[in-house]
Formats: sequence, structure tokens, C-alpha cells
Amino acid sequence: MAFTVCFGCQSSSQSNANANENANATAAATTQPGPDNSEITTTTDSSGTRTETRVFHNNPNVSKVVVTTRNGQKTTTVYSKNGEAKEIKDDVGDALSATGDKIAEGAGFVKDKTETAVDKTKQGVNEVGDKAEDVKDKTTSTAKTIGHETKQGAKTVANKAEDAAKKTGKTIKKVIP
Repeated sequence: MAFTVCFGCQSSSQSNANANENANATAAATTQPGPDNSEITTTTDSSGTRTETRVFHNNPNVSKVVVTTRNGQKTTTVYSKNGEAKEIKDDVGDALSATGDKIAEGAGFVKDKTETAVDKTKQGVNEVGDKAEDVKDKTTSTAKTIGHETKQGAKTVANKAEDAAKKTGKTIKKVIP
């Protein structure tokens, strides 16, 4: 019976470095409950880049927000429920504490409710104004038509009256010589 024995050599400093790296990676990830029924997970990679991911459990517009801080520069990306991703450029407050609705507004996933109501009101006013203008135009047109027809009718009546008067005058002249 023959046995084969294999040995792998690793220095203790390599072994310690790997153990420390694993410990750092594990220690760098934390999860905590966040506002607006969300959960925030924070990780820091070996290069020092910090990533904070806030997952929304029941927001109808936003599924998560990822805030990445690399070399002092912060970027915030918002993900909609349908997977669309947008980087937030406007100030919507701290994306890790703002409401999901405020974040969705800042990303352009929904309009501000007040703005929407104002837009609908303006649209309704414009439609009413357009209809009123149509009625005014139709009324003016009808009045012009009626006025023209009345004028024509009056001319016709006047002409017929004049013709009748002329005939009457001729008849009188014939009767009285």
C-alpha cells in the first residue's frame, strides 16, 4: 500500500495577513434599521471606499439608495421599483435619512404633488379659456351671418316695396290721365 503525502507551505505572516483581511472585511459591514421602513447596510472596502445602501421595504417609487464615498467624493444613486437608476444631483437632503418620497422626487421618479395639482389646474383653466374663446368666435360668426342675412332681407323688402310703389304710381297715372 502506497500513500502520497502533499504539504503546502505558507508563512505565518501570510496566514496572519489573510486572517486580518477577512476580519476587516467582516467588521466593515454593518446593518441597521433606517427611517421610513428601510434598512441601511454600510460596507468599507480595502481601499477605504465606503458604500451605504438603504433598502426601502414598502416605498412605491424607490427600491434602494446607494451612497458611495470615495476619496472624500460622495455620489448618490437612487433605484426605482422598476430598476431604473438615477444619480441625484439636486439637494434632497441626506439620502440615508430623507423620506423615500422626497428621494423619489429628487430623482424625478414622481412629481411634487403640489406641482401636479397646479399643472392640472392650469390645464383646466386653459381648456375653459379655449372653450370660451370658441363660443365667442362662434357667437360672433353667427351674429355676423344673421346681421348680413337681416341686411339682405331688409334690402329685399325695401326693393320690393320700391317696386310696388313704382307699379302703384304707374297704375295711378294710367287711371288718372
